[in-house]
Amino acid sequence: MNFATFDLNLMRVLDAILREGSTVQAGKRLNMSQSAVSGALGRLRHSLGDELLVRHGNRLVPTDYARSIELPLREELDRIAAILAPPSTFDPATAEGTFRITASDFFAEMLMPPLADLLRKLAPGIRAQLVDLVPNSYIDSLETYHADLALIPDQSIPDWTSSQPLFYSSFVVIARRNHLHLTSAGVAPGNTVPIDLFCEIGQALFSPQGNFSAMGDAALAKVGRRRKVVMTLPVFSGVCRAVAESDLIALVPRQLAERVAPQMGLEIYRPPMPIDPPLIIAVWHRRSASNPLHRWMREKVIALMRLLNEGEQTAI
Repeated sequence: MNFATFDLNLMRVLDAILREGSTVQAGKRLNMSQSAVSGALGRLRHSLGDELLVRHGNRLVPTDYARSIELPLREELDRIAAILAPPSTFDPATAEGTFRITASDFFAEMLMPPLADLLRKLAPGIRAQLVDLVPNSYIDSLETYHADLALIPDQSIPDWTSSQPLFYSSFVVIARRNHLHLTSAGVAPGNTVPIDLFCEIGQALFSPQGNFSAMGDAALAKVGRRRKVVMTLPVFSGVCRAVAESDLIALVPRQLAERVAPQMGLEIYRPPMPIDPPLIIAVWHRRSASNPLHRWMREKVIALMRLLNEGEQTAI
């Protein structure tokens, strides 16, 4: 390939096809006809000496070479876009775009309602999407779902990402009102559930992966005890609903429990063992760091989530 004569506009076409997996959808993204996109793909194949995309059913699947250049290409295009659109020109009131957040459904309750109100008032042309995390690999959600921001428990992150701390969240026990065993034992809402009773009552566990153990089990193991997990659910809403309609109990984040308890008929108790509150962080791809819309949305989400910080646990 002669780089001096290579048409760099073709790389925008390649990026669009890699994102969409279709020449038709890529054309819509670029405001080009399908035939123009197909023609550009043909020229790219000739110039780069690779098929780039091969048909698999109704989709175009990237070749190994195309996969190897997909992320570096997108980073360079985003960097050029950031250069050509300096932050001073960004006006949220007139901006249009979509911002995709990958997180558990905890954030459907705790983030999306205030974010919806904020966007309505300040940026009506910006759409927000909340999508599921990728089980076992939260960071991969940034690529798998082309997400702009991942809201996840604190962990080591790769060097192609950046992060900010958001909030600590302690755990509480939830049970339905007039819970048979808790009422019989005289345990009032707000008090600590005795450890023997806590370990005897069947429990529902939030686990997108379907695991039967989590942080609560590790905390119990430190004091030589085990609980009885009889059900796992991939969403917090399912955990809360199962508890509200049965004699199960569950450990859930305090902020979520306080939000949903009144409407779901739940009572809140203290767990019998200490559980270190996890730090929740925001993670994003460094390629988007200077994107004006991304930066504005990122700052708004971080500000909203830092309101969830807990007292002495907020030294972050």
